[in-house]
Amino acid sequence: MSYGAGVALQAAVYQQLRAHPALADLVGDAIFDAMPVEAPSGVHVSLGSEDVRSLGDTTARGSRHDFIISVMSGSDGAGFGAVKAAAVAVADALEDVPLQLSRGQLAGLQFLRATARRLKNGAARQVDLTFRARIDQI
Repeated sequence: MSYGAGVALQAAVYQQLRAHPALADLVGDAIFDAMPVEAPSGVHVSLGSEDVRSLGDTTARGSRHDFIISVMSGSDGAGFGAVKAAAVAVADALEDVPLQLSRGQLAGLQFLRATARRLKNGAARQVDLTFRARIDQI
């Protein structure tokens, strides 16, 4: 088992999201690896938590990474429509894309699920998208 590909996966996902034109049209450059101290207004995207499991055996090393990307609205009143549209763009940005990793090789990336909910007494919205990546260590 190696967690070494975690940083490489995060960097590749972040770059892919920042380079996706449809997502940029919806959120501009409000795509964060680390959220700013003060939450931005409008719809924004944040890389979230990750759960990693070993998939290695006696012949090869590998890992399975389940990670979350959150799409959120600020307290400026953006509804679920705007947040869900940006969530669709996030999913589209990562669908069938051969991400190039600086460590390891991406064997597969798939969407697992999404959860939409209201936050902050109903004033803000959030969609958490969960993806699974399979990485082979070369």
